Amino acid sequence: MSESSIWWLLAGAAVAVELMTGTCYLLMLAVGLVAGALAAHLGLAPIGQMVIAAAVGGGSVAAWHWYRGKSPAPLPANANRDVHLDIGEEVHVAKWNTDGTATVKFRGVHWTAIAADPGESASPGNFRIKEMLGNRLVIEKL
Repeated sequence: MSESSIWWLLAGAAVAVELMTGTCYLLMLAVGLVAGALAAHLGLAPIGQMVIAAAVGGGSVAAWHWYRGKSPAPLPANANRDVHLDIGEEVHVAKWNTDGTATVKFRGVHWTAIAADPGESASPGNFRIKEMLGNRLVIEKL
Protein backbone atom coordinates (compact mmCIF):
# COMPACT_ATOMS: atom_id res chain seq x y z
CA MET A 1 0.00 0.00 0.00
CA SER A 2 1.38 3.40 -0.91
CA GLU A 3 2.05 6.15 1.61
CA SER A 4 -0.65 8.36 0.13
CA SER A 5 -3.23 5.58 0.56
CA ILE A 6 -2.42 5.38 4.26
CA TRP A 7 -2.87 9.16 4.58
CA TRP A 8 -6.21 8.99 2.75
CA LEU A 9 -7.42 6.14 4.98
CA LEU A 10 -6.41 8.07 8.10
CA ALA A 11 -8.20 11.18 6.81
CA GLY A 12 -11.33 9.14 6.09
CA ALA A 13 -11.20 7.57 9.55
CA ALA A 14 -10.85 11.02 11.15
CA VAL A 15 -13.88 12.30 9.22
CA ALA A 16 -15.89 9.20 10.22
CA VAL A 17 -15.05 9.68 13.90
CA GLU A 18 -15.85 13.39 13.58
CA LEU A 19 -19.29 12.57 12.19
CA MET A 20 -19.96 10.36 15.23
CA THR A 21 -18.75 12.87 17.81
CA GLY A 22 -19.78 16.18 16.22
CA THR A 23 -16.58 18.07 16.98
CA CYS A 24 -15.03 20.33 14.38
CA TYR A 25 -11.53 19.77 15.74
CA LEU A 26 -11.28 16.28 14.23
CA LEU A 27 -12.36 17.74 10.92
CA MET A 28 -9.46 20.19 11.12
CA LEU A 29 -7.07 17.31 11.83
CA ALA A 30 -8.52 15.49 8.82
CA VAL A 31 -7.58 18.51 6.71
CA GLY A 32 -4.01 18.06 7.94
CA LEU A 33 -4.13 14.37 7.02
CA VAL A 34 -5.34 15.30 3.54
CA ALA A 35 -2.38 17.69 3.26
CA GLY A 36 -0.11 14.77 4.21
CA ALA A 37 -1.70 12.67 1.46
CA LEU A 38 -1.15 15.43 -1.09
CA ALA A 39 2.47 15.74 0.06
CA ALA A 40 2.85 11.98 -0.49
CA HIS A 41 1.41 12.35 -3.99
CA LEU A 42 4.02 15.04 -4.68
CA GLY A 43 6.77 12.59 -3.67
CA LEU A 44 7.96 14.21 -0.43
CA ALA A 45 9.82 12.04 2.08
CA PRO A 46 7.78 10.59 4.95
CA ILE A 47 9.23 13.11 7.41
CA GLY A 48 8.18 15.96 5.09
CA GLN A 49 4.69 14.48 4.82
CA MET A 50 4.41 14.35 8.61
CA VAL A 51 5.68 17.91 9.01
CA ILE A 52 3.16 19.22 6.45
CA ALA A 53 0.32 17.19 7.97
CA ALA A 54 1.18 18.41 11.48
CA ALA A 55 1.57 22.04 10.37
CA VAL A 56 -1.68 22.14 8.40
CA GLY A 57 -3.69 20.11 10.94
CA GLY A 58 -2.29 21.93 13.97
CA GLY A 59 -2.67 25.30 12.26
CA SER A 60 -6.29 24.50 11.38
CA VAL A 61 -7.04 23.50 14.97
CA ALA A 62 -5.35 26.65 16.30
CA ALA A 63 -7.20 28.86 13.82
CA TRP A 64 -10.56 27.25 14.67
CA HIS A 65 -9.89 27.59 18.40
CA TRP A 66 -9.00 31.27 17.96
CA TYR A 67 -12.11 31.88 15.83
CA ARG A 68 -14.40 30.17 18.35
CA GLY A 69 -12.86 32.11 21.24
CA LYS A 70 -13.40 35.40 19.41
CA SER A 71 -17.11 34.84 18.78
CA PRO A 72 -19.54 35.80 21.55
CA ALA A 73 -20.79 33.13 23.94
CA PRO A 74 -24.30 31.87 23.20
CA LEU A 75 -27.16 33.04 25.37
CA PRO A 76 -28.42 30.68 28.07
CA ALA A 77 -31.24 28.42 26.89
CA ASN A 78 -33.96 30.32 28.77
CA ALA A 79 -33.06 33.56 26.95
CA ASN A 80 -32.09 32.12 23.56
CA ARG A 81 -34.54 32.72 20.72
CA ASP A 82 -33.19 29.63 18.95
CA VAL A 83 -34.53 27.52 21.84
CA HIS A 84 -37.72 29.45 22.76
CA LEU A 85 -39.36 31.02 19.74
CA ASP A 86 -41.58 33.18 21.97
CA ILE A 87 -38.65 35.34 23.10
CA GLY A 88 -38.98 38.77 21.54
CA GLU A 89 -42.76 38.54 21.15
CA GLU A 90 -45.00 41.26 22.57
CA VAL A 91 -47.54 40.91 25.38
CA HIS A 92 -49.90 43.40 26.99
CA VAL A 93 -50.07 43.83 30.76
CA ALA A 94 -53.39 45.22 31.92
CA LYS A 95 -52.42 45.40 35.60
CA TRP A 96 -49.69 44.28 37.93
CA ASN A 97 -50.35 42.28 41.10
CA THR A 98 -49.02 43.40 44.46
CA ASP A 99 -46.43 40.59 44.48
CA GLY A 100 -44.78 41.95 41.30
CA THR A 101 -46.36 39.46 38.92
CA ALA A 102 -48.90 39.96 36.18
CA THR A 103 -51.23 37.63 34.32
CA VAL A 104 -50.94 38.05 30.57
CA LYS A 105 -52.70 36.28 27.75
CA PHE A 106 -50.25 34.98 25.18
CA ARG A 107 -51.05 32.49 22.42
CA GLY A 108 -54.49 31.94 23.89
CA VAL A 109 -53.19 30.90 27.32
CA HIS A 110 -52.82 32.85 30.56
CA TRP A 111 -49.20 33.16 31.71
CA THR A 112 -47.61 34.53 34.84
CA ALA A 113 -45.19 37.29 33.95
CA ILE A 114 -42.53 39.00 36.00
CA ALA A 115 -40.65 42.16 35.13
CA ALA A 116 -36.99 41.92 34.14
CA ASP A 117 -36.46 45.25 35.90
CA PRO A 118 -38.49 45.50 39.15
CA GLY A 119 -39.10 49.22 38.54
CA GLU A 120 -41.07 48.41 35.39
CA SER A 121 -43.71 46.45 37.27
CA ALA A 122 -45.57 49.58 38.31
CA SER A 123 -47.09 50.59 35.01
CA PRO A 124 -49.27 48.56 32.66
CA GLY A 125 -48.64 48.59 28.93
CA ASN A 126 -46.95 46.66 26.17
CA PHE A 127 -43.95 44.51 27.01
CA ARG A 128 -41.55 42.21 25.18
CA ILE A 129 -40.69 38.70 26.37
CA LYS A 130 -37.02 38.74 27.38
CA GLU A 131 -36.68 35.17 28.67
CA MET A 132 -38.62 32.26 30.11
CA LEU A 133 -38.04 30.95 33.60
CA GLY A 134 -39.94 27.68 33.86
CA ASN A 135 -43.56 28.60 33.18
CA ARG A 136 -43.05 32.32 33.85
CA LEU A 137 -42.37 34.97 31.26
CA VAL A 138 -39.71 37.55 32.09
CA ILE A 139 -40.80 40.71 30.30
CA GLU A 140 -39.27 44.11 29.61
CA LYS A 141 -40.86 47.41 28.62
CA LEU A 142 -40.97 48.18 24.90
